[in-house]
Amino acid sequence: MNLKKALLPIALFAALAAGSAEAQVNVMLPANPGGGWDATGRQAFQAMNEAGIYTDGVNFTNKGGAGGTIGLAEFQGGQRGKPDALAVFGAITVGSIILNQSPINLTDFRPVARLTAEYLVIAVSADSPHQSLQDLVAALKADPGATAVGGGSAGGVDHIALALLAQAADIPVADVNYIPQASGAETVTGIVNGTLAAGISGISEFAQFAEQGRIRILGITSADRKEGLDVPTFKEAGYDIEIANWRGILGAPGMPDDNYQLWVDRFTQLNESDAWKKVLETQGWDQFFLAGEEFGAFIAEENERIATVLKEAGLAQ
Repeated sequence: MNLKKALLPIALFAALAAGSAEAQVNVMLPANPGGGWDATGRQAFQAMNEAGIYTDGVNFTNKGGAGGTIGLAEFQGGQRGKPDALAVFGAITVGSIILNQSPINLTDFRPVARLTAEYLVIAVSADSPHQSLQDLVAALKADPGATAVGGGSAGGVDHIALALLAQAADIPVADVNYIPQASGAETVTGIVNGTLAAGISGISEFAQFAEQGRIRILGITSADRKEGLDVPTFKEAGYDIEIANWRGILGAPGMPDDNYQLWVDRFTQLNESDAWKKVLETQGWDQFFLAGEEFGAFIAEENERIATVLKEAGLAQ
């Protein structure tokens, strides 16, 4: 056998493997599997593949903790200057950076796209004595320490929403017994087994459990009632609160301009695709798209807004 001919397929395979690796995008999901950030990243790239926008490989990394700041810090340090490195993040990250006094500076990243907004719901167990949001607020007012409420990371939108509810009801925010949970599923478990009097999370994380009759949703933080969900808004219940958990995509610090624009264009195409619209409908997410530098300006505004809310609620200095 001719040795050169025998080695040729091996060399060709190695070249293809190297090319495939170069085409692969690395995506940081700064949360545990199964949550909203995890779903956002995976569903976005699945829809992008179905729409033919990006069909090469994707390497997902889950790194949860501290409202996304642990995963984002690892991403910032390990992916700087790389062309195909993206991270999912959102409103929770902004609050967690402020609350934990994290050294992460969001302006260091490349703002690719804001994708979704998900309004929050507050729920109790199916057999809870609290039949309305007003009932739950009355219990919080009577004995806030004994009325434990679970939700996402400290300083995240769940926590902020509860703080705003307490403020609206003249309950000292510092007295509220808020217990951060690792996931929406863990919050549901706490509600069902009675360790939590109530829980607050995004619609997508609670809807299936409400449909199963395990929990009962008392209110939603949107301006208007959500289609398909027979639940009053916080405003209807008498509390002037509207807040959403938005999620988006960041590019690595120092990502090359050409590559950055390519990803902005890809996510713009994704937003307009039927595949993504189907995901939004299935997940119960609202379309909340903003791309590139406009998204960067929004992040700066949101950082200021959330910092103000946290300070006014007594959650941050």
